[in-house]
Amino acid sequence: MKPIPEALQFTVGQRVDHIDTPAAVVDLDAMERNIQRMADFARKHHVRWRPHAKMHKSAELALQLQHAGAQGVCVQKVSEAEALAAGGVQDITITNQVIAMPKLHRVARLAAQLAARGGRLGLAVDHPEGIERLAEAMAQQGSDAGIDVLVEIDVGQGRCGVPPGEAAVPLALAVSRSPRLRFAGLQAYHGRAQHLASSLGRKEAIAQVVRAANHTRQLIEAEGLTVPLITGSGTGTLVHEAASGVFGELQAGSFLFMDADYARNEREPAQPAFEHALFIKTQVISVHDTHAVCDAGHKSHAIDSGLPRVALLPPDRALRYANGGDEHGLLHAEGPEARLPGLGRMLWLIPGHCDPTVNLYDFLIGVRGGLTGGVVERIIRVDARGALT
Repeated sequence: MKPIPEALQFTVGQRVDHIDTPAAVVDLDAMERNIQRMADFARKHHVRWRPHAKMHKSAELALQLQHAGAQGVCVQKVSEAEALAAGGVQDITITNQVIAMPKLHRVARLAAQLAARGGRLGLAVDHPEGIERLAEAMAQQGSDAGIDVLVEIDVGQGRCGVPPGEAAVPLALAVSRSPRLRFAGLQAYHGRAQHLASSLGRKEAIAQVVRAANHTRQLIEAEGLTVPLITGSGTGTLVHEAASGVFGELQAGSFLFMDADYARNEREPAQPAFEHALFIKTQVISVHDTHAVCDAGHKSHAIDSGLPRVALLPPDRALRYANGGDEHGLLHAEGPEARLPGLGRMLWLIPGHCDPTVNLYDFLIGVRGGLTGGVVERIIRVDARGALT
C-alpha cells in the first residue's frame, strides 16, 4: 500500500488554498449528496445498485457506498478486484471476460478468499471455452467455494457478449451444470447509450435493451433454468432500466463524481440531480495578451471524452480550456466582457471523463465546505490505480 506523502498529509485541516497543483480534488459535500440521491432513487424503484468501482478505484469509497446501501461493486479487471478486496470490499462482480489461465487462477483464489470472509465474487462469460476454463481453474483451486457467473449478452455496446436470444441459452445451461459455477443471471450493459445526447435517444435505445434482455430470460427459463437477475445500466440511462421491471440491479458508477461529458447531454427529467464532485485544481503560471496558461495539461486529466470545462466562473467571465500539451492548458476568454485570469490565479477544471482521470492519480483530496473556502478533510487512496490485468 503506497504511503500518503508527507506534503499531502500536511494539507489535512488546511484551506483549499494550500492544495498544490495540479491535483484531483473531491467536493465531499457534493459527492455525499450524489450518494444519497442514488440511494433514494434505488430504494424508490426497488432495485439494487452495484456501483462500478472502475470509476473511483478506491476501497474507501466503495465501502462508503455500501454503507449507504449499495449491494457491492463492479470492476472490469481482476487486479481491480484484488485491490478492492485487499481494502476490505467483500462483494465484487467482474463485469468482463477473463480467458487467460493465469488470470483465472487468480480469480479462483480470490473467490475462495472472499468466500472465507463471508463474501462473494462474480464474473461474466460469453463463450463455452471461457466457461470450461473457469470451471477448470475453480477445480484446480480445490476450494468448495463457488463463483457467481453472469452470461453476457451484447445489447448494443458492440463489444463483449453473445447476441441476445438463443445464443445465450446453451451458455446458461453449461454454467448451471458445473458444480463450482453458480448461474447468477444476465449481464446486459449498453455503454454507448449512456452518452447519447438526447433523452429520447437514450430512452429508445434502452427500450430495445429491455426487450432483448427479457426475451433472452424467457428462452432460458423455458429450459427450466431460473434467471435470478438481469444487471447492467449506467448513469446516463438508469432511469429507464430502473423503470423497466426487467432489470434488478443498476451498475451506474459515474453519478458519484459526474464529468463534463455527462453534463453536455440532455438530462432525463426523472433522473436525480447529480452534481459535479471531481475537479482538477490548477494554477495560472503564465499570462499573455491572447491567452493564459495553467499547469494542468493532459497528464492531469483524460481527454478521450473532450477537454475539461472551467468551473465556478460567472457567465460574463467564461474561460475556454484549450489543448496546451502534456503539462499545460491554454485558457481563452469567452465573450466580450470576459477577462483572462491573472498570474497565480487558482482555477478548477471539470474533467471530460472521470474514470481515466482518476486513474492518473495515486490519491484524491477530499474537501469539506466547498471549493472556494473549504477545508481538506481527508486523503482518499486510489487503491486500484494502474490495475490493468
